[in-house]
Amino acid sequence: MIPSPSRRSDAESRHRYGVYGIDVVSDQPLTMPTYSHNPLGRVECVRGAAAVFDAARQTTALEPAPDAWHQYGALVDGATYVRWHGVGEFVVAADGQRITSRPAADASRESFQVYMLGQALSFALVKQRFEPLHATAIVVDGRAIALLGGSAFGKSTLAACFLAAGYRLLTDDLLILGESRNRFLVYPGPPRLKLFPKIARRFLGQEVTKRVHMNPDTDKLILPIEEHQRHGRPVALDAIYALAAPRDACRSPYVRVENLSPREAFLELLKGTFNRRLTNPPRLKRQFGFTTRLTDLVAVKRLTYPRALDRLPEVREAVRADLAGDARPVLNIQPGFLD
Repeated sequence: MIPSPSRRSDAESRHRYGVYGIDVVSDQPLTMPTYSHNPLGRVECVRGAAAVFDAARQTTALEPAPDAWHQYGALVDGATYVRWHGVGEFVVAADGQRITSRPAADASRESFQVYMLGQALSFALVKQRFEPLHATAIVVDGRAIALLGGSAFGKSTLAACFLAAGYRLLTDDLLILGESRNRFLVYPGPPRLKLFPKIARRFLGQEVTKRVHMNPDTDKLILPIEEHQRHGRPVALDAIYALAAPRDACRSPYVRVENLSPREAFLELLKGTFNRRLTNPPRLKRQFGFTTRLTDLVAVKRLTYPRALDRLPEVREAVRADLAGDARPVLNIQPGFLD
């Protein structure tokens, strides 16, 4: 039997935050601001004793192999166990309303929170019937746009280029949408970007004297976003730009924005699902309904561009022109590569 940590009241937990439109009530202080909002849901985050996680590992078959840096297992009571080597481990309750966590001995507070409020929280959100997307969102001329794509597609790097021009970040990597009055609202996530050092220097002007890595196996850093660079309220989503895969982008010398058909948009959104571990018939049915509704209300486009840092301002301007309905020529450029 897996030990259950004792319940704590909101008053005992003390620390209350808003992230992705969700009330996060924590028994530990988190490095993120608070903001008022009408919450879509609620998740309680508490620290757990070693016995909770030892029992979880002993009572379920974990995937993938034991020496993998990331492991996952479904527990008999419907809860989920997840672990990232060198970062921490988590048990997400069956109803998604509670995350019990334990940081790794050498994990930084920032790294632990990135995984708790990103990867681990995504399990809780799916269990609460939300459908998170793998996307970064920024505010452009009062409207939210989402940059959709998998890991290493360049979402955060392109977002940093927008921030360099004075635009504001809504969320990085995990996107939660709420429908209101025939539109979808983007809810702000933690005010941070994950970037490689040279990207941070180039677009954010940060020399990154304190290097906080996402995890022990990457050079990518966790960078706090200043108040004037972030947006703390929900914004209506105007368009979704599905970034071409790096292998496809490198074949093209052009910056291209293409409108997708409803079928193409549907498939891109399914590919952009955040958290594919939780798969069952009710979720698939819900996911298909959500994706269909999203394609009905929001334009989905494909954005293709060579991975050349010095041409990202051109990509930014192409997106702005597209939002304004302004046709612009694209230029031949020599492809380079982004980290």
